[in-house]
Amino acid sequence: MAAVLRGSRNLWGRSLKHVDFTLVSSRSMASKTQVGFIGLGNMGKPMAKNLLKHGYPVIATDIFPESCKELQELGAQIVDNPAEVADQADRVVTMLPSSPNVIEVYTGPNGILKKVKKGSLLIDSSTIDPAVSKEMAVAAEKMGAVFMDAPVSGGVGAASSGKLTFMVGGVEEEFTAAQELLTCMGANVVYCGAVGTGQDASVCPPSPQDLSRRVYWVKPKRAQPAVMT
Repeated sequence: MAAVLRGSRNLWGRSLKHVDFTLVSSRSMASKTQVGFIGLGNMGKPMAKNLLKHGYPVIATDIFPESCKELQELGAQIVDNPAEVADQADRVVTMLPSSPNVIEVYTGPNGILKKVKKGSLLIDSSTIDPAVSKEMAVAAEKMGAVFMDAPVSGGVGAASSGKLTFMVGGVEEEFTAAQELLTCMGANVVYCGAVGTGQDASVCPPSPQDLSRRVYWVKPKRAQPAVMT
């Protein structure tokens, strides 16, 4: 996955008891309200374009202004930094090259968590260290937001055609809301368990045969993969 992401990007400056699930619930049912997207590289741009194709208003940003031009021409609103995205959207998707980029975009001076709204859903599709995903989840929780890791299997072609596979880790109550967005960008959305398990699964993603045999539930009743016997 690192091969199809632009690793040369510069950085943008650097327990769920705190989450109000009343706000989470009302946001998750908001449907076609504005969605934030941060990171418009080789993977992120076609993913954001697919959200637009499915009727979602998109507010986006990228460290490289030229990366935003095509999306803006398609109707997306472009802002200067991640904090501005989080200030205007309560559902935000990030697609970034590395762990340091994710840390900076979430917790830096102009990061998401500077202006994130309580009850916001933050979905990170970057392929990063699971420990960083857990760290971001804790930081988001302190702000009353929910973080989920949702790395992908599939390259640029799959991103363009909306056929990615997403491996999702995070609070189970938020999976349906995440799935609503991710199915606009992928053919398979797999719930793996707690935060970080999406990253773990991305190291060895489920095969098409596994998916067809439902080795993993797409929407389980418990935060565990179902085991075939």
